Amino acid sequence: MIGTRRHEGPLPGVEQVFPPERTPEVLAQSDFVLLLLPVTPETTEIMDARCLAMMKPTAFLLNFGRGQLIVDADLVAAVRDRQIAGAVLDVFRQEPLPPEHPFWSTEGITVLPHIGGMHPTRDALVAALLVENLRRFLDDAPLTAVVDRAAGY
Repeated sequence: MIGTRRHEGPLPGVEQVFPPERTPEVLAQSDFVLLLLPVTPETTEIMDARCLAMMKPTAFLLNFGRGQLIVDADLVAAVRDRQIAGAVLDVFRQEPLPPEHPFWSTEGITVLPHIGGMHPTRDALVAALLVENLRRFLDDAPLTAVVDRAAGY
């Protein structure tokens, strides 16, 4: 497994982590391209016709990040033209996805009901983080998992 990340460095289960400028290389090598990105000015519509053309014709795009990461019409065209093998989408620009959206009728695109991230212990993890940060706040200690407003997430 390989990937790209704004901040290089090892990640558990990932063989190599590349900087964003090496995304074309990662796209060209990947059988499955998984998007787990936040929406920022740099990532909005990052998967457009140009990036989809870099993927293998046998590759699948999986989006569990945000719907705004993909140019919808470009993805539909890439799948219909068999430029890529298909896509599995769990997030969309508009939710619920309107019944007339071409994602529903494009062979090779699978639509999921935004079920990603539903880890069995998610609620307990979030509650523990809230309690820990409340304790830290009351103790005037640094918080954990803080949003970086400059980065946008």
